[in-house]
Amino acid sequence: MTDNSTRLDHVVLWVRDPAASTAFYQDVLGLEPVRLTEHKNGEAPFPSVRVSDETIIDLMPVARAPRLTMVPGADGSTGHPVNHICLSVTETAFDALLERLRERAVPMSGVSHNSFGARGRAARNVYFRDPDGNVMEVRHYD
Repeated sequence: MTDNSTRLDHVVLWVRDPAASTAFYQDVLGLEPVRLTEHKNGEAPFPSVRVSDETIIDLMPVARAPRLTMVPGADGSTGHPVNHICLSVTETAFDALLERLRERAVPMSGVSHNSFGARGRAARNVYFRDPDGNVMEVRHYD
């Protein structure tokens, strides 16, 4: 794997209820909330969840869409489709995730094998949706 200085910093997802989405990502994926208290107190426009030391997912309230005018032509882009986000975890974490998805009756795809990704072929991967319909893929490599 190449060690280059470019890294994924964050992904922004449109969500209806940031607190509920944060709970989903915390409870199902085990991701740590960031700025949730500040968001609830009106001190931050949205919460995030931490994927790694260097990467977060921002959970942007869809109600803020009319205010996001910094990119010309971006008005009306709320809910613009993103195909999916993929997270890579350990084999143990993958097994635990499958169990949590089943316990919470979260609809999911079948488990696939040998799907290509950033680190080559993954041993297993699974797809499911968050409460706002964003498609998540989680995989583990050998």
